[in-house]
Amino acid sequence: MISTAGTVGKWKAMARPSLPSSLDSTLPGISREVLSVSMEPKYQCQQCKEILRKPFQAQCGHRFCVFCFKQLTSSGPIPCEACRAEGIFEEATSVLNIEVAFPDNAARREIDSLPAKCPNDGCSWSGTLKEYEGQHEGRCDFERVKCEACQALILVSEKDRHNERECEARTLNCKYCKVTFNFKEIKAHDEICQKFPMQCKDCGKKKIPREKFQEHIKSCAKSKSACQFSEIGCRAVVDNGKQQEHEQTSVTEHLRLMLAVLSSVRLRTERTGEWHEDSGLGLYRGPEDASPAGAHAAGHNAGRGGGPGVQQKVTALENIVCVLNREVERSALTLEALSRQHRLDQEKIENLSNKVRQLERTLTMRDLQLAESEQSLRELQFCTYDGVFIWKIADFSRRRQDAVGGRAPAMFSPAFYSSKYGYKMCLRLYLNGDGTGRGTHLSLFFVVMRGKYDALLKWPFSQKVTLMLLDQNNREHIIDAFRPDVSLAVLCIYCTCSSFFQYC
Repeated sequence: MISTAGTVGKWKAMARPSLPSSLDSTLPGISREVLSVSMEPKYQCQQCKEILRKPFQAQCGHRFCVFCFKQLTSSGPIPCEACRAEGIFEEATSVLNIEVAFPDNAARREIDSLPAKCPNDGCSWSGTLKEYEGQHEGRCDFERVKCEACQALILVSEKDRHNERECEARTLNCKYCKVTFNFKEIKAHDEICQKFPMQCKDCGKKKIPREKFQEHIKSCAKSKSACQFSEIGCRAVVDNGKQQEHEQTSVTEHLRLMLAVLSSVRLRTERTGEWHEDSGLGLYRGPEDASPAGAHAAGHNAGRGGGPGVQQKVTALENIVCVLNREVERSALTLEALSRQHRLDQEKIENLSNKVRQLERTLTMRDLQLAESEQSLRELQFCTYDGVFIWKIADFSRRRQDAVGGRAPAMFSPAFYSSKYGYKMCLRLYLNGDGTGRGTHLSLFFVVMRGKYDALLKWPFSQKVTLMLLDQNNREHIIDAFRPDVSLAVLCIYCTCSSFFQYC
């Protein structure tokens, strides 16, 4: 018993830690356009609705691409939506679980032999679907793919040229500053690039970086600039090398402009007083000619100093500036405190979010465990361990109408066993027939499923199978018996038995 348990435990550990490399795929189903003939529904993936690529069969009998099945079960077992849509959903079997699903090699061989053609315009390739998938798919020079950057459709043969020369969204590196940007932004980048070479229009010098161009303009001997007395009215524009010569030759003009400016300043600051000539000395005297000497002196000082009113205004403005500076400092401190509080709040929110996500994951795992427990309980309720299973189909008329209408073409029985530690099996029934018997017969399939103790059993499965359609009036039962043909190499724990019988 110890040795047997060790063998079983070893088999379970090695059963399927990961999919074989031959069954691993990063692509969904093959496009229907590839087929040269119309596609039968049994070759369609229940998820992507395209041709099955490396088909995988769930325990409910529906087939999926291995890529689609892995995506659906990436978070654990889920209910089969195809069973729901067909109206045959049963909680015991209509569950997509990577642990009990298996690659459908028989369906894969049928699909590989289907005639195929290249769907790309201009390509005349034809062959089988297996040859298309292994030799032509992704290699056709006429295939159009979407550019990841600009989303435009381009030929595979022109992809390199498009990426290097034509793509509007391709990434470039500035050859001057080495900054990365999109092709659409090349003009905008050239306008702001600090390393972009510029040419001086005055001296003709080239390749001057934009960041040093202003320095060059100031020092360029042939560059023209306004006279430094332009602020007081000089309109001369001369070469930088002749600025000193201009200032020496225009002293008189510059002094005249300075005198005009000073005169206007005096008039603005002395609006309440008048200038009078007193003995040719040009002293200031107010409107009162008879004012005392002290008042005369005070008026003279006011004329030179701008008056007490101006000083008061300046003082008031200085006080306002000080108050505003204090307010700015206080606001800056308040803003910094609010920023710190905001960061603390963000950290608390992030911690709470992490806790919520952790609780959600825990709840999801508990739900999965509960679903597995319920499924095990249902299996124990309907399961038999003597190899004999009687399947009573309720509401037969409605179910057959659903099968004829295509809403639920197939239905599955609960699982049963040949013995307590024997083969795990179930039945698949097409009330409107399947394959050549569609529309005229009732088709019944015998399915060998993956079991917990398969490592202890003899493979391939070669037991005698007896199928019986019971007459409820006990007059004439329809019986058929067979032994699976082991030479077909499809009777294993992963595949559906090909043997079946049909009734008119």
